[in-house]
Amino acid sequence: MKDIKSILKKLTETHAPSGCEAPVRDVITSILEKYVDEIYVDKMGNLITLKKGINGKPKILLDAHMDEIGMLVKYIDEKGFIKFSYTGGFFDQTVLNQRVIILTRNGPIPGVIGAKPPHLMAQEEREKIVKRSEMFIDIGVESRQEAERLGVRIGDHITWSAELTELADGKLVSKAFDNRVGCAILIKILQELKTESPVYGVFTVMEEIGLRGAKTAAFTIEPDAALVFDIAAAGDHPNVKEGEAPIRIGGGPVIGVADGSRMNLGGGLITHPLIRRILIETAEDNHIPYQLYVFEGGTTDGTVIALSRTGVPTGLISVPVRYAHSASELLSLMDVEKSVQLAELSIHKIVETFSTG
Repeated sequence: MKDIKSILKKLTETHAPSGCEAPVRDVITSILEKYVDEIYVDKMGNLITLKKGINGKPKILLDAHMDEIGMLVKYIDEKGFIKFSYTGGFFDQTVLNQRVIILTRNGPIPGVIGAKPPHLMAQEEREKIVKRSEMFIDIGVESRQEAERLGVRIGDHITWSAELTELADGKLVSKAFDNRVGCAILIKILQELKTESPVYGVFTVMEEIGLRGAKTAAFTIEPDAALVFDIAAAGDHPNVKEGEAPIRIGGGPVIGVADGSRMNLGGGLITHPLIRRILIETAEDNHIPYQLYVFEGGTTDGTVIALSRTGVPTGLISVPVRYAHSASELLSLMDVEKSVQLAELSIHKIVETFSTG
């Protein structure tokens, strides 16, 4: 899988937050169009690919969301400073002083997120987290009119300004591994997979703001089984208790058991028992390291896919990622490669299982 790192670089360095997925959709299309029988964009903006199989065989849906967390221009003040809204889940503390790109009709405009510096803060202010409402984006202009002449307007999308960087021991850091790593895994599968069953590879929109694209795509395709690719929040670093997030970088693919709210796992996915068994047995039979995860505090596209129409048996494979939903997400390339291996081997067993019921 020599090219998976280059695929990750190309995907993560593309700016495509929720509601503005066209740039990364174009990149994926250019990579995949010669490997699939059909490729098209639906009304929601999802990229749908199909590897045709034999009629009567179960339809398999493979899913990864294209969007990254982002922001929107909310207001431009008289001096040209920009207030912004979030599209996706942020922690304010990770946002301050980050460099950003504003995606305007005239092209990308760089900026930096600013706020009052510590030199001008009272002691009690220094002890508090700076909230988004106290931040702004500085693009270097002196007035609203100058910002507008550059092309900035209300509703423009904003993303981190960050490049993929290789760290020690096969670790990579970048923005948007959530969920461009899932997209990279799905790309590799579609490039290599051979099966008699129809396989839909679906790259969805607006997962970060409500699982929107997956809901409509699953309804249209009406699959017999589904496998979703996303990230899992790793907790193998200081200040996280082991029981809070017992997932580690380099520990192998994460097989999702359940996810949902912190109170009772409501509103999430409980992986279909047959698919969970297939994933675990496939990993063990092929000596692939794996991790099991019950995640309290988030969901994936699997939630809405599983509930589509009369129900879809759905499973989840995730890549462990440190510092999720920040400008510097970190993962292990080994975990990515093992996730591809586990998925490819498991898909054949899923086809066989749901062919016989």
